[in-house]
Amino acid sequence: MRLLAVADLHGRPARLDALAATAARLTPDAVVVAGDLTAYFDPAPVIARLARLPTPVLVVRGNSDLPVVAGLLDRHAGITHLDLRAATVAGVRVVGASGTIPVPFATRVALCEGATLARLEPLVDEATVLVAHPPPRGTLDEVFGLLHAGSAGLRDLVLRRAPAVLLCGHIHEQRGVAHLGRTLVVNCSVGRGGAGALVTIDADGPRAELI
Repeated sequence: MRLLAVADLHGRPARLDALAATAARLTPDAVVVAGDLTAYFDPAPVIARLARLPTPVLVVRGNSDLPVVAGLLDRHAGITHLDLRAATVAGVRVVGASGTIPVPFATRVALCEGATLARLEPLVDEATVLVAHPPPRGTLDEVFGLLHAGSAGLRDLVLRRAPAVLLCGHIHEQRGVAHLGRTLVVNCSVGRGGAGALVTIDADGPRAELI
């Protein structure tokens, strides 16, 4: 199973163009957008562009994706809004949660962390690909080299449930790949360059390549 994972598109045409070109070149089984696909205003054209990608698209909302985005996502047959839902891609279960935790800068969409993660946890096991907008606290979440802005609750859930992969974004400057316990964590933000990450799961386990 191969996933093309991105985050933090923020509705920018150049980033959407790059995503379309990369998807056409790599032909993944699905594209995953780990939040901030839009930039607050006029989200419909952005979502329509995602729906035209040649593969299924799995999405969670981030802090720049207003509530109207959820309804727009549900109008397109090729897009699955993963908020507390599961989808199966090439035999692999992918689940997600929309929103982000409160952060020390302006945001419009903040999940109620305790309640949301309590509902998410039963959906997650060791074979799951988990998609969330924020990274877990202490892993690929450092802002300005000064503070950690990830989710402590998400970190604890990952350590308890040990999903195979966690896909996230939100912290643009922390694009990268790391491990948290047994989980491969991929911050696939395109906010500081790059075109996301190609995530592969096969008999050898999960691995990710930044692109």
